[in-house]
Amino acid sequence: MRDILSQATDREHPDVRCRRLLFRCWHRGTQESDFILGGFADVHLADFDSAQLDRFEALLECTDPDLFDWIIGGFAAPKEHDRDVMRLLRAFALHRTRNH
Repeated sequence: MRDILSQATDREHPDVRCRRLLFRCWHRGTQESDFILGGFADVHLADFDSAQLDRFEALLECTDPDLFDWIIGGFAAPKEHDRDVMRLLRAFALHRTRNH
């Protein structure tokens, strides 16, 4: 069953995938996570290619405390996550927190 689900995700239409990711970002469970990740997804998801969507999806598998340490806490993200999407996310969070 798992193979069927992963194959369906691999073939998922990009718009459906983006809507699913957007929902996950806005429903993390805390207002802080929703505010940062949801806002980021609103701005950037439509412009991401498939590889960037993969990297963003991998980030969403991480715990919120880890993500916040990497995004705003000044801690280095593990190498597998310290890529273009994480840099965009950090810049977005920095800009958002300075303007709110």
